Amino acid sequence: MRLYSVVAAGGFRRYATYRVATAAGVFTNTVFGFIVAYTYMALWETRPRLGGYDMSEALTYVWLGQALLAACAMMGGGFEEEMVERIRTGDIAVDLYRPVDLQLWWLAGDLGRAAFQLLGRGVVPMALGALAFDLALPGSPVTWVAFLVSVTLGAVVSFALRFLVALSAFWLLDGAGAMQISMLAGLFFSGMVLPLTLFPGLLGEVARAMPWSSLLQVPADVFLGKHTGWGLVRAYAFQAGWAVALLLAGRLLQSVATRRVVVQGG
Repeated sequence: MRLYSVVAAGGFRRYATYRVATAAGVFTNTVFGFIVAYTYMALWETRPRLGGYDMSEALTYVWLGQALLAACAMMGGGFEEEMVERIRTGDIAVDLYRPVDLQLWWLAGDLGRAAFQLLGRGVVPMALGALAFDLALPGSPVTWVAFLVSVTLGAVVSFALRFLVALSAFWLLDGAGAMQISMLAGLFFSGMVLPLTLFPGLLGEVARAMPWSSLLQVPADVFLGKHTGWGLVRAYAFQAGWAVALLLAGRLLQSVATRRVVVQGG
């Protein structure tokens, strides 16, 4: 575990070196936060309590989306581009020879990235949003802790999804198309465009049951106090269930891909 802790710390430090990119990301998240917030205000003034949120909760949802966009990699970004490139060039064979677990290695590095993105690109936009708008911020420290646990589970689900996408390069060789599809699915089904509670009928039920809802919709509802008591346990179980299922799927696919590398001679 100490090795993976070091890898996670390395992932944090690696992204901390990109100060200009981080500042640009904070600016972009803040600008888009204001644009989407005013759009939501116009929508909620016409339809109060839309999706079960009042105006303050809806605005909070907007800024949570901006705070978690990079941390939970809803638009992708992070390890998958590097991993796809290593598969394309054959450098992944070197990774497979290392005396470490490939999946846990990339997971540890990605959790370090997520931690930095939450602090580096999440805190400032959220703070500016709280200064400009009346947000529904939790008054209890317990809710903040529950929210961080949910965000961590969401980051693991995000990694597991992108790990599967990256592994597709063993067969496709170019993972650009798969990453584009993953980005679109992440934006739509995470609730980044609109809260999933607004989706009607079967579409809403399917969207809320998909793993991408773990990236924003579930953490946002935990932050807003929509999940408490056994409801919070069920929310955690939903996220953890998807994390375990997707990580197992990734491990199975990794095993098949590894045999493919051996057959091809590395």
